[in-house]
Amino acid sequence: MTGRPMEVGDGIYDDGEWISWEWINGQLYKQEIQQIYPQVEPELAMLFEDLVESAQAYHHLTGRYLQIWGELGELYAEVKYGIKRHKPHTKGSDGRLGNNFVEIKTISPEKDGGQVQVKRAGNFNKLLVVKISEDFEFEGRFIDRKRLSKGEGTHARVSWSTLERTNQDGER
Repeated sequence: MTGRPMEVGDGIYDDGEWISWEWINGQLYKQEIQQIYPQVEPELAMLFEDLVESAQAYHHLTGRYLQIWGELGELYAEVKYGIKRHKPHTKGSDGRLGNNFVEIKTISPEKDGGQVQVKRAGNFNKLLVVKISEDFEFEGRFIDRKRLSKGEGTHARVSWSTLERTNQDGER
């Protein structure tokens, strides 16, 4: 399959050709990823996993965080919940989940207080808050726009501790 000579320990011989262990393991990993993230193509989910691993490795090596929290949060929302993201720089919301427009906000390990701000003028029905821990563990919680605090300012504040846990489909 690779065009290079194969040794007996490099794979298995099946139906007249060698199949490498590397290829077999890649297929098994792809199946595992599809079970974890059934909402999206496995290549996108594997890219998400690779980005998280790279951000972790960078932090372990330098003691600094890569400042890609917003993108990681949005990509997590896409692979975990199946949110279809809008084109970059679309005003008002970040994507759609079914018939709902969703705004995605991310709480990074560096952010104190566990709060996010969202523009009241945005065009969204649901807010998804993604929290990333110091160990690069991700969790998302949804809130309906109508449950956001009423106020005079241009932004509403949402505290992670007030949000209810949600399931795979974004339901409480």
